[in-house]
Amino acid sequence: MKKLLALAMALTLCLGLAACGGETAEETDTTGETTQTEETTEATETTGDTVTLTVGATPAPHQEILEQVVDVLAEQGITLNIRPYNDYVMPNTAVEEGEDDANFFQHITYMENFNAERGTHLVNAGAIHYEPMGIYAGQSDSLENIPDGAVIAVPNDATNEGRALLLLQDLGIITLSEDAGLEATKNDIVDNPHNIDLQEMEAAMLPQTIEEVDFSIINSNYALDAGLNPTTDALATEDAQSDAAQAYANVIAVKEGNENNEAIKALVAALQSDEIREFIETNYNGSVVPMF
Repeated sequence: MKKLLALAMALTLCLGLAACGGETAEETDTTGETTQTEETTEATETTGDTVTLTVGATPAPHQEILEQVVDVLAEQGITLNIRPYNDYVMPNTAVEEGEDDANFFQHITYMENFNAERGTHLVNAGAIHYEPMGIYAGQSDSLENIPDGAVIAVPNDATNEGRALLLLQDLGIITLSEDAGLEATKNDIVDNPHNIDLQEMEAAMLPQTIEEVDFSIINSNYALDAGLNPTTDALATEDAQSDAAQAYANVIAVKEGNENNEAIKALVAALQSDEIREFIETNYNGSVVPMF
């Protein structure tokens, strides 16, 4: 009987200890779950407060200008990720397909032409600067004594080729038909007294082939990237006050519908600031002109 009583007391004690242990474990689990939930919420809020903005850009001057606003945007909770490109097609397809949020390399006319040709939906979120196109010496070095049959290299994309032809017309080298406009082609040349031979090639290749032609008309971004200063090295450039300045203003391009995105608006505001105006005017000496 005593043995049975002792056994019963022992079992009761064990059950009581187990119950206490279970309550302790349950409290620990609950506390652990609460702590974990709080930590997860904080992490989510931190992530939610930080926006990563991926912007495609050609190296000079676009990437250089973007780098100046990294810290400004960081203060607003925006991480600017700059993705470098060396052509005029991939940055646009990346924005159209959602791989990049925006790009900064092209002028308005090129963007509109790209949309028309490829069915993309890119829009201008803000004009930043204008880059006067220049004509550079190759095998010949004087626009006053252009040899007969001189070879002049020009960009092969529709808008920039037209722009190059308009520059040649302004310099009195050729005459275009009256209705040629910004998208002029070789077929619009009505007078060519020097019998110049226009050699069309990809814009990025123009600085690399400059020694193979008499003259080369180069976009300023590729000229700068090649170490050429449009202000001091070009034989002549577009007039910064001309209609071309408006037509060829370089813009932040986004996919239609994203132009009012708050992060995009913050990017444009930062790029159109007095600080960026001063940076452009100080570092590019007229080869890049602010448009704000």
